[in-house]
Order: sequence, then structure tokens, then C-alpha cells
Amino acid sequence: MKVLTFLKIFMLLFGGGLSTIAQVNKPNYTVAKDGSGDFITVQEAILAIPDFRKQETVVYIKNGVYKEKLILPASKTKVTFVGEDPDKVILTNDDFASKKNILGEEMGTTGSSSFYIFGNEFTAKKITFENSSGPKGQAVAVRVDGDMVVFEDCRFLGFQDTLYLHGEKSRQYYKNCYIEGTTDFIFGWSVAVFENCEIYSKKGGSYITAASTNQGASSGLTFINCKLTGDASEKSVYLGRPWRNYAQTVFINCSMGKHIKREGWHNWGKKSAEKTTFYAEYNSTGVGASSNTRVKWTHQLTKEQVKTYTVKNIFNGWVPKI
Repeated sequence: MKVLTFLKIFMLLFGGGLSTIAQVNKPNYTVAKDGSGDFITVQEAILAIPDFRKQETVVYIKNGVYKEKLILPASKTKVTFVGEDPDKVILTNDDFASKKNILGEEMGTTGSSSFYIFGNEFTAKKITFENSSGPKGQAVAVRVDGDMVVFEDCRFLGFQDTLYLHGEKSRQYYKNCYIEGTTDFIFGWSVAVFENCEIYSKKGGSYITAASTNQGASSGLTFINCKLTGDASEKSVYLGRPWRNYAQTVFINCSMGKHIKREGWHNWGKKSAEKTTFYAEYNSTGVGASSNTRVKWTHQLTKEQVKTYTVKNIFNGWVPKI
């Protein structure tokens, strides 16, 4: 009798909870290249999602290389992509800026994107996003315009301009991600936080970031507890340069490899930007950390100043759900 009573209590306490978890995690759609899911392509799944749905729509993507030029429209909100394996679920395309479209015109940086994200509250977990064109100039893997966008355990592969943070009012959070590239491979207007990420500068690399933060914005790009690694030559890579004159980029508690230049930052040949750009570090470590040799117009934050760099403060109240 005591055993039965215990089992009843256990089921009441945990049985319902397990059922709820299973229900939440159950995908609405499954994408599989072998035809075992609801769709063979990712874009088909996106188009099937009801517009402006108030509930989360989960799309589970099975292992495979999906070569598609993807667009998540603004009408597809609260969409979550979950990959089977972050190394084996690869969403890729191979356009680049100087490539000609069907009308014989150059695609440009924006046109080169493999994946456009316009929908708000998009989340991706365990997925690789890639532009596979190679070192052919600007070639974007992902362009993000939607607000409250989250990437967790994802990889972003490319060379120049890999990750385009395009939305001027967009807030983006990257957790435990791997991002690689050569020149300006994290760039744009958006407010973004990168936490516990690996930022990999490939051979031939020159600049990691190229922020174009709006004048008057409270934050731009913030890297927290990240690792700056790569196979670029020693002392060959800058932390950033200002695409626009009010660029903001901050590195907090980040380890920096030997590829990072001792001066740290570049003004992009714009002396005026030195007065308006905000570039800062706090507690940088590793061979590439050199606070005494950084260019004089950048900043080393104090303990008091760094306390304001919380995710909630940076995102003006929004706290990503991880």
C-alpha cells in the first residue's frame, strides 16, 4: 500500500510535468531530406507556418546539408528552429556580393545572404548557418532584421561579412555560438550580445567587427566571456573598426589569441570617428590582451562601469529565454 501511495504521489508531482515538457518540445513540423518528415526543404516549412501566430512554432530539422536561399518573413513570428546536431544540420548557400543575378546585376552584400530573418522572436538551436562561396569578397551567411532573436549552440561559417546584424531596432542574443570569418565578419546596426562564444579569425583575417551603431544608442555589440581564436597570422587582426562614426563595441572578460593586434582597434581612416566611437574592454586576457598598447582613443572599463553591462540593461528590459 505504501508503495502504491508513493507511486501515486510521484506521478502527481512529476508525471504531469514530464508530459508538459514533452508537449512543449514536440515540434509542429519536421524537415528531413530523406522524406521522413513533413517537408524536404526548410523554406517549405517556413511557408507552412501560420502568419502572426501567437504561440511558438517549433521546426525540427534533421541532419543534412540544406542548400537553400532562405527567407523568414516578418509575418512568421515566434518561430524556433531546432537542429538534430549542430555540426550536421547545415543551412547553406553560395551567393556573394559581386555575383550577378538573373538580370545581370551584382547582388551586393545584402543580396548575398544565405538566410534573411525578418520575423520577431526567432530562435535557433543547434544549427550551422553558412555562406559557402569562399573568399570572394562580401558573402553573408545570415542577415538579421527581426527583434528579440536568439541563437544558442549555433555555428556561423563564412569569410567576409559572415553575420549581418542589420535591423536598426533589432536586439539579438548569441549564446555558446561559434562565429568565423576574415574581414568585418560581425557587422551592422543592431544591439547584440555574444556570451560564451568562440570568435574565430580565419587565415587572412583583418577585422572582427564593423559596428554601425546609431547615434544616441545605449549599446552596440557586446562580447561577454568569449574566446577570440583563429589561424590568422600573429598580430594581424583588429578587434574592430567603425563602419559608421558612432560605432559601439565592448569586450568583457574575453580571452584573446596572438592574432590580435596590440593596438587593438582601427579608425577606418576616419580621424573624426575617434571622438564619437566607443570601443572598450574589461579584463581582457591572453596573448592578444594588451591594455597598455591599445590606441589612446579607446577605453578600459572600471569595475563600476562594467556592472551596467547586464543582458537586461543592454536589451532595455528584454531577457532572452535560454
